[in-house]
Amino acid sequence: MSKIRTIRRIVKGQNVTDGAGMKLVRVFENSDVVEFDPFLMLDAYDSVNPNDYIKGFPWHPHRGMETITYLIKGNIEHVDSLGNSCSVLDGGCQWMTAGSGIIHQEIPKPSDRLLGVQLWLNLPAKDKMVAPKYRDILKENIPVIDEGDVQLHIIAGTYKGIQGAVESDYVKTLFLDVEVKADCEWSFDTEKASTLFVYIIQGEGSFDPDSNDFIPEKHAVLFNGGNTFRVKASNKGIRFLLLSGKPLYEPIAWGGPIVMNTAEELEQAFKDMEEETFVAY
Repeated sequence: MSKIRTIRRIVKGQNVTDGAGMKLVRVFENSDVVEFDPFLMLDAYDSVNPNDYIKGFPWHPHRGMETITYLIKGNIEHVDSLGNSCSVLDGGCQWMTAGSGIIHQEIPKPSDRLLGVQLWLNLPAKDKMVAPKYRDILKENIPVIDEGDVQLHIIAGTYKGIQGAVESDYVKTLFLDVEVKADCEWSFDTEKASTLFVYIIQGEGSFDPDSNDFIPEKHAVLFNGGNTFRVKASNKGIRFLLLSGKPLYEPIAWGGPIVMNTAEELEQAFKDMEEETFVAY
């Protein structure tokens, strides 16, 4: 029997300045990890003023998690301790597995508009110390499905048998960029026990079949369990990012850019930084 997912929580997020002075919206963070498990944090970027973002995120470490940056518009230069040097451009994505440790920097370049998100995805305890890895995903390698009233970009996971650009090695994740035309509906089958949320990039939509209340852009919507997701676009249409993954139900010890399971592991990570043994060159 089909059970439509209902709204559990609507989140607007907070305007913050991070890195060397980058202005962004922190949609959810460490205080929300129980509800959003396995997703740790979501930052959203949307600016036409380069002064809001050009200082970016200079060199900093990560351990115990993955970072996923998806740009609808813009240009972010990435350099890391593995020797990677590349740019995330319009419609592109980077998927970085920090694992045992990586140091990198992300510096946005001036553009007409910087529009995108960065998501932090937790790693299971058994995979916290895997070898770090970086994947650069070009726009042309992300499948686009046109269903008439709906267009989908499959960044990660599988949709109706079509494999996305990435298959997550550790936490199986569905990541879609979905555009629904004005006054149209879209639904699809989901894994009942998975965590599922959307972040509305543009437009507005209704996610409750018993209500015509529309949720506007720049909001995240977290859903209760169920095996069917449904949205109806307003007369403005809607574009949103949809993310889904199975919860880990594991303890979290979080210190800045490092996410482990115990205080001892966290302490060891900072000790490794001090002793310059955090990464293997």
